[in-house]
Amino acid sequence: MPRRLACLPLQCLIALLAAVLLGGCSSAPRAPIAPEGPPLRFLLSFDDGPSIRAKDNPTEQVLRTLASNPVQPGIRALFFVQTRASKGGGTPQGRELIRRELALGHVLGFHTATPGHSNHLGMASGALRASLQLGLLDHAELGAAPRLVRPPMWAYDDRTLAVYADHGLSALLTDITANDGKLIPPYGSPRRRDHMDYQMDLLRPRVLAGELPLVQGVVPVVVTFHDPNPFTAEHLAEYLEILVSSARRQGLRVSEQPFYGQGDDIEAVALTRTVAGGAPVRRIPGFWHSLLKMKP
Repeated sequence: MPRRLACLPLQCLIALLAAVLLGGCSSAPRAPIAPEGPPLRFLLSFDDGPSIRAKDNPTEQVLRTLASNPVQPGIRALFFVQTRASKGGGTPQGRELIRRELALGHVLGFHTATPGHSNHLGMASGALRASLQLGLLDHAELGAAPRLVRPPMWAYDDRTLAVYADHGLSALLTDITANDGKLIPPYGSPRRRDHMDYQMDLLRPRVLAGELPLVQGVVPVVVTFHDPNPFTAEHLAEYLEILVSSARRQGLRVSEQPFYGQGDDIEAVALTRTVAGGAPVRRIPGFWHSLLKMKP
């Protein structure tokens, strides 16, 4: 180990490592330029919830911020829920939070129907079918049949896509991720603004090349957070501002209404962005892809 690092206290080394792992990629912001391309509208999605944390419940904080924030009050989002998670949707408190999401006009998507965060790619077809059937029963009991699924850890292939389709589900991935899928301490993301700038810079050529569809006069950009993450919940209003300002720094137009405000619009728009069978498999970008070492 280099002498300078060897002299650092253990706490400093841990903090340094956390900053590297949690911050995502960084890039210098693009100099302000005239906005180009069609206007963007951000479609917010949240994975892995609901949380049943007793103190300062993150899912409840997310719902409050979506309803009231300085950027755009009354935002609606897409929640990919885990209906049988032993510390989430499989509990009475978790089920009540899912019902509240629906009552507030948000959209539910399928994530898991197992006690844990099960990898669908690692499940045999029969086990996956049984899990989907249980989850669809859960959703029906909660009050809404989902049409969208987000594969846990983005682990999917043509086989799992076909099983989803047999159950009336289409897989939705994301254009931008907050890189906040960390549900054990440390939760923070000290380089969150740099991370968004980096991802927006990658998104820019795709938007200008017309790779993303134009729907109702705007380009829907899917953004993914994790509502059980306390840091995300506490900083969601800041994240909303970062998304808008980062897009503008990268020279992209943003719709006068930056986020979706109607659940019906969200589901219809999301269905235009789902994964087609036979398309190249996409994986979680950046650090998490390397950590999971997932193979197609």
